Amino acid sequence: MSLTANWSYPTAIKFGAGRIAELPAACAQAGISKPLLVTDRGLATLPITESTIAILEKAGLACGLFADVDPNPNERNLAAGVEAYRAGGYDGVIAFGGGSGLDLGKCVAFMAGQTRPVWDFEDIGDWWTRADASAIAPIVAVPTTAGTGSEVGRAGVLTNSETHEKKIIFHPKMLPAVVICDPELTVGMPKAITAGTGLDAFAHCVEAFSSPFYHPMSQGIALEGMRLVIEYLPRAYADGTDLEARAQMMSAAAMGATAFQKGLGAIHAMSHPIGAVFGTHHGTTNAVCMPAVLKFNADAIRERFDKAAGYLGIEGGFDGFCAFVDAFNDSLGVPKGLKALGVTEESIPELVKGAIKDPSCGGNPVELTEQNLEALFRAAM
Repeated sequence: MSLTANWSYPTAIKFGAGRIAELPAACAQAGISKPLLVTDRGLATLPITESTIAILEKAGLACGLFADVDPNPNERNLAAGVEAYRAGGYDGVIAFGGGSGLDLGKCVAFMAGQTRPVWDFEDIGDWWTRADASAIAPIVAVPTTAGTGSEVGRAGVLTNSETHEKKIIFHPKMLPAVVICDPELTVGMPKAITAGTGLDAFAHCVEAFSSPFYHPMSQGIALEGMRLVIEYLPRAYADGTDLEARAQMMSAAAMGATAFQKGLGAIHAMSHPIGAVFGTHHGTTNAVCMPAVLKFNADAIRERFDKAAGYLGIEGGFDGFCAFVDAFNDSLGVPKGLKALGVTEESIPELVKGAIKDPSCGGNPVELTEQNLEALFRAAM
């Protein structure tokens, strides 16, 4: 391990029940006077969205709404969002919702002032420097799920609808200027979404903790994030109105996304192409892939999980942790294997080609090749 690294940490976060009332002040803090609220179709007509818009209107903010966002947002959604942003003369974006709304909202703010295609800004090398940073609109992020942590991230995941590949679009100024984490907004999440998003946060923490790169701050955050998910996700799943559990899960989500600047790995490298080809829920796909990836990485991560297990309240070190993950998935209704998500054996070669190109590969503690990725996909079926 090289003791050399570049570290960056999140932005201003207003955390607590009822703090959605501070959204107008957050917009003012970000320099936004005419926001476009970007969310997904499912949220667009729900009471939490309507009440949020009412808060803005009461404060004298003329807020637009864009909700043409697919569960796995793509460049077509982005083009429509950018068109709406420009046509409405907006000066900033409120990214509102789960991962899809947050990612698409951030991408709209990023692309509204650019002239190059979005794929020119994929998270490869220094491609982000191609962007006109002065043309990036300010962003306020409001998560309504507890999983992706996109509210504290500098990137958005976008599916190429032509190639069925998920791409990570990155720029430092895609980091929201202000985040409002109000756990009351997550109370209405259905059980399946509570589980899938919560397990997404868990996967972020597990992979960050497993990554070989040097980042002791992220390592500590990943460990505590795992503990919060283990303790509070079952409570949020059992009783969606448990506000303490909802709040702790919202913390864990932001922690997971903060921690994974240390790196992601094979779980996400596999999950991204699966989601792009089969339209599966990202967090649920991560959970299905996790047991096979833990076994694959065992020799490289056993010692650190042997030490972590006791803190997490798990007996048996790394082996006990693996057994816990299996039982945890079962208790939260996670399907057994990729076949249960609709993934076919015939698709594995295509999925391998997508996975090997995914930037998450670089953070896996065991080097990934097309050969061992194929074996991993088969083990996860």
